[in-house]
Amino acid sequence: MISIVLAAALSALALFTQAAVRLLQRSYPQRGEAIAVEGARLNVVDLGQRHSSDPPIVLIHGASSNLEVMRQPLGELLATRFRVILIDRPGHGWSDRDSEMASTPDVQGRMIAQALATLGIGRAILVVHSWSGALGARLALDAPERLAGLVMLAPVTHPWRGGVGRYNKAVTTPVIGQLLAYTITLPLGLMFAAPGARNVFLPQAMPDRFVQDTATPLLLRPREFLANARDLMSLKQAVIAQAPRYGEIALPVTILAGDADKTVSTEIHARAFARAVPQTKLVVLEGIGHMVQQAVPERVIAEIETMVANVKSPAL
Repeated sequence: MISIVLAAALSALALFTQAAVRLLQRSYPQRGEAIAVEGARLNVVDLGQRHSSDPPIVLIHGASSNLEVMRQPLGELLATRFRVILIDRPGHGWSDRDSEMASTPDVQGRMIAQALATLGIGRAILVVHSWSGALGARLALDAPERLAGLVMLAPVTHPWRGGVGRYNKAVTTPVIGQLLAYTITLPLGLMFAAPGARNVFLPQAMPDRFVQDTATPLLLRPREFLANARDLMSLKQAVIAQAPRYGEIALPVTILAGDADKTVSTEIHARAFARAVPQTKLVVLEGIGHMVQQAVPERVIAEIETMVANVKSPAL
C-alpha cells in the first residue's frame, strides 16, 4: 500500500511539474535570437549601439540565473552608450546544450566565443558574474584574441573549502537526480525561490519583483535545474585545473567585489586572482554583498567605461 501511495504521489508531482513548465515558459518567453554553436543553441540578446566604434560589452550571468539578471539594470544602462550582448549560458534560460559534459568553464567559454564569431564581433569587453568568473578567466587563457578586456563581478576563480550543497550532489546522482528534478524540485522551488534569492543579496535588500522581472523561476524547469547543478558540481575541479595558469593572462582585468559577500569569498577568489594577474585592478566595495551589479550599477558602469577608454587609448 505504501508503494502504491508513493508511486501515485510521484506521478502527481510529475504531472504538476510538466504543467508548471509549460506555464513558466508562457510567462517568461524567449527574448533573443538562437545562435547555433557546436554542442548547443545559445539565446543571445543584442542591444544598444550596433555601429559604435567602442568595443562591444558582453555580459555573462552566473549560476542559478539567466541573462535577465545582467540585463537589469546593468545591460539596459550600458546599452545607452555601447553595443551590449547578453547570452544565456548553455543549458540556462533559453539556451540548450547537447551534453552533460558542457558544464565546465572551458567548454562553455568555447561555445560563447563561437557565438560571438557568428555575430561578427571582434574583441569585446567581457563582463562576468560569480560562476562565470571562472569562464571569463578561461576565455582569457584560451581565446585572448576575442577579448579587449575582462571585468569580473564577485567572481569565482579559485578552489575553496567544502562543496556546493548536498542537494546539487543529489540532483547529479544518476537516476535519483532525474527523479528529484522531474517531481519535487519545481513545487519546492516555487516556495523557496524568493527566500533563496534574498539570501544572495545580503546585506543588501533584494529589489521588489526581482524574481519575476529576471525570469528566475525558469531555473526550476528540470532540464535547467539539472544543468545548473552539474555546472556547480564541476566548478571546483575546473578552477583547480586552470588557476595555476592565471599568470599567463595578458589582458587588462578589473574586479569589483564586496567585502560583505557571503556567497563567494572575496579573499579566496578576487584577491587571489589579483595577486596572480599583475595587470588586475581590484576594487573591494565596503559593505557590499554578492550582487554587485544590482547594488552599485553606476560604479560597475564607471569601471567598464574606464576600461573602454583605456583599451581605445592605451597608456604609452
